[in-house]
Amino acid sequence: MNPFDAVILGIIQGLTEFLPISSSAHVQIAQQALGLGDMSKPQLTAFIATIQLGTELAVLIYFWRDIVRIIRAFFGSFSKRRPQTIEAAKDAKMGWLIILGSLPVVVIGLVFQDLIENQLRSLWVIGVTLIVFGLLLGAADRFGKRQKGIDSLTTRDGLLFGLGQALAVIPGVSRSGGTISVGLMMGYSRQAAARYSFLLAIPAVIASGFYQFAKTYQDLATADLAATAVATLVSFGVGYSVIVVLLKYLNRGSFLPFVIWRVALGSTLLVLLSTGALSA
Repeated sequence: MNPFDAVILGIIQGLTEFLPISSSAHVQIAQQALGLGDMSKPQLTAFIATIQLGTELAVLIYFWRDIVRIIRAFFGSFSKRRPQTIEAAKDAKMGWLIILGSLPVVVIGLVFQDLIENQLRSLWVIGVTLIVFGLLLGAADRFGKRQKGIDSLTTRDGLLFGLGQALAVIPGVSRSGGTISVGLMMGYSRQAAARYSFLLAIPAVIASGFYQFAKTYQDLATADLAATAVATLVSFGVGYSVIVVLLKYLNRGSFLPFVIWRVALGSTLLVLLSTGALSA
């Protein structure tokens, strides 16, 4: 892969990671439709998982204060030397909920790893999931009560958020789209669902990215490793900007534009595949 291809894929990753439209789907569509880089499906899966580390670094920096506070409160909850404040107790609970919510995607990712890297990595699958889960997001956004804040999280809700995130192992579903849809269905506000989605993704994305990189880097040429590094850095810069804009937008805006985009892109993809204009 050359540096130009890496920059393009890094920009696409950064633009789409936090939007409920599936970054992995967009990176794969661009890679196959535009011929960016020459990668097998397992290599593409590893590439996508690795460059997601860039966008996850953006999350770590943007939510740095929240993350440090949650970690301190979480480990502080094991100490009985001094009682926790109400706020510290909430932060410790958030730490537990993030751990609990991360379990489904870890289990499903390991059990169905071969299926995810090969059979499901098809543009036919992506086209269908873009449409189906786009419509589910639209329904959740339209009919959800959107009254709960992030402080209303319970153990049950944390697990259900995690199951929503686990759906993202299917290309085209979207990690943020799955968790946000579940959150909206449970009555959480748009911003609360998105905010928790970002925090919940941290353990899973970091673990997956380093695991895939460690598993595949020896099989990659120096140029491919350099291109992956470039794409990761680019995705970080673009991704940080998207977080800032998206959270401000969700104070008033709806998810309808993303629903329309998902359905339009999925439909176009299926038409191109059906006519033979694009190969799966």
